[in-house]
Amino acid sequence: MNRALPFAVAAHLRHLFPVASFPAPRNNARMIAIIDYGMGNLRSVQKGFEKMGYAAEVTRDAKRIEAAPGVVLPGVGAFAACMNGLAECGLTDTVYRVVANGTPLLGICVGMQILFTESVEFGRVRGLDILKGQVVRFDPTQLDGGKIPHMGWNQLHLKRRLPHFDGIAEGSAVYFVHSYYPVPDDPAIIATTTDYGQMEFASSVQWRNIFATQFHPEKSQSIGLRILSNFGRLVQGEALAYQSLAPNP
Repeated sequence: MNRALPFAVAAHLRHLFPVASFPAPRNNARMIAIIDYGMGNLRSVQKGFEKMGYAAEVTRDAKRIEAAPGVVLPGVGAFAACMNGLAECGLTDTVYRVVANGTPLLGICVGMQILFTESVEFGRVRGLDILKGQVVRFDPTQLDGGKIPHMGWNQLHLKRRLPHFDGIAEGSAVYFVHSYYPVPDDPAIIATTTDYGQMEFASSVQWRNIFATQFHPEKSQSIGLRILSNFGRLVQGEALAYQSLAPNP
């Protein structure tokens, strides 16, 4: 793999698009591309979009991914395995080009983590380095008896007014399965946080055309489907007005 292109692209990404901006409307007939590199709940994500009325396809065809109006980078398992899977499928540079082109990108779980500089899982492992920061393990001494992995339903605390959360209430519960979480160098990109024991971690981030979640929207029932729907609407170029619902009593 020619590594000069990814790092050159990553170095210039921050000059391409204003924060929280989205591309102009695109051809609605084209499908959202879910990157198939052997890691992730691919069909569940596809079915989630389809349930909300958005066509999506699972593909590892680089040309189809780069031509798509929106792209999903899923991921489960180990950080290094996901990075190796991207490389083995020849899709590492494809992800860099998707970001550089301003295409809306949704990262999910480890798909969120590999967007960062590195992880300490099984030693230091280099990530895509699009988002600056490190992926670290939960500190068991700070969890008040909580287990690792962090698994099950937990609440979102909305930190930024983003269209991705249109119709999402403060404190809405989503589904997590993870032992590691990202610590961004720039806290301004944190979109939501979640509490686990005494720890507060970044459960989603947003930077320019990237929105990424540590939780699984495809497993988060109505809240997750709403988040997928909001992403689909942004892909189609709809201008969403942020509306946060009141928390449930």
